[in-house]
Amino acid sequence: MNVEQPLQLLGGLSPQVFMKRHWQKKPLLVRQAVAGFTPLLNRAELFELASREDGQARLVMQGPGQTPGWRLRPGPFVRRALPALKRPGWTLLVQGVDLQHDGVHELMNRFRFVPDARLDDLMISFATDGGGVGPHYDSYDVFLLQAQGRRRWRIGPQKDKTLQPDVPLKILANFEPEQEFVLEPGDMLYLPLLYAHDGIAIGDCMTYSIGFRSPGRAELARELLQRLSEDAHDQVGLSLYRDPWQTATSQPGAIPTQLLAFAREALQGALKDPQALGRALGEYLTEPKANVWFDSQGPGTLAPPGQSLGPVCLDRRSKMMFDARHIFINGETFRARGRDATLMRRLSDDRCLSRQDLARTSAQARALLQTWEEAGWLHGL
Repeated sequence: MNVEQPLQLLGGLSPQVFMKRHWQKKPLLVRQAVAGFTPLLNRAELFELASREDGQARLVMQGPGQTPGWRLRPGPFVRRALPALKRPGWTLLVQGVDLQHDGVHELMNRFRFVPDARLDDLMISFATDGGGVGPHYDSYDVFLLQAQGRRRWRIGPQKDKTLQPDVPLKILANFEPEQEFVLEPGDMLYLPLLYAHDGIAIGDCMTYSIGFRSPGRAELARELLQRLSEDAHDQVGLSLYRDPWQTATSQPGAIPTQLLAFAREALQGALKDPQALGRALGEYLTEPKANVWFDSQGPGTLAPPGQSLGPVCLDRRSKMMFDARHIFINGETFRARGRDATLMRRLSDDRCLSRQDLARTSAQARALLQTWEEAGWLHGL
C-alpha cells in the first residue's frame, strides 16, 4: 500500500496524513468513504452466522422510555430465538465476521495502513428502529461504516466515565455529546479509543465496525511473563530453590530474603535471551482466537523445486507478522534469514506469494510452506 496516496476511504487524506492528524487524536467523518456500498452479507446470512458456535454473537434489547431497561444475551441464536423484526429497540452483534467471509475479510484489509498487530476484527451489528447499545466508550480505535439504513451518532470526548449501576452493559451515566451525525450507507466515522459515542438506528440498519485492539499493560505483562516462563523451563529444566543454610526461625510467617532473591533471578533469567521478549510478543500477537480452527488439507500441492508453481495466499484466519529475526504465524515462531526472510515478510505484508516469488524460495522454505498448506494456514491458487 502506498501510504502517501490519498484515499476516498479516508475522505481524500492519505494514510500518512490520517495517522498524523486523527489516529488516537480526534474523530473523522467521511461521507461516502465507500461510495455505493451495499452489505456484503444480507440479513438472513448474518442471522445464520449468529446461529453458529463460532459466530460470537450477542443480543442487546432495551425497553421504552428515557431510562430503558437493558438486557444482554450471549449467542448462538437460532432464528426463532431472535425478536420479531417489527419489534423496535433490539440489536444483534456478530464479532469476527472477517474470519467467516472472504468479502468482509477483503474489506477489513483496506485498513492495513495500521499495523496488523493492532488490527483486531470486523463486527457487524443489525438493529431495528431505535436499537443501540447505549452511550459508551471503547478501549479500542474503531471505524464505523454504515452498510444499510441510517444511524444517528452522538459523540464527545467524555471526561466523566461513571457507568450506570446494575446494567449488564457498560453504559455511561452522564453522557454529554458534543457532535451529532446521521450516517447513510457508505458513510464512515472514525473514533479514537475512549471517545464516547451513542449510535441509534433510524429504522432497520446494519453497521460494520472495524476495531483495533489496544492491549492493557497488565494483560500484556501477564501473557508475556507466562510465555517467557514456559521458554525458561524448556531451556533450563527443573531449577529448584535450595536453602541448606536456612536456620531455625522464630518467625515462620516471614518470607526468606534468599527466596526473594531466587525469584528475582528467575525473572532475570527468563529475559536473559535478548530475543526472548520479541518472540513472546510475536507469538502472543499472532495467536489465533479461541473460536478459530483450521481444516487440515492433507498432502500439500506445492510442486518440488524446478517445477512450475501457482501463487499461494494465507487463509483469511491466519495471522502472520515478523520482526528483524523471526517470522510469526498462528502463535508459532520461525527463524528467517536472507532471501527466504524477504519472501516470508512479503507473504506477511501482501498475504500472497506469486509464482515468481515461489520460484526463488529455498528447499527448506518450500518445505515449510508445504507444512503450512497441509495445516490449512495457506492455500494454493
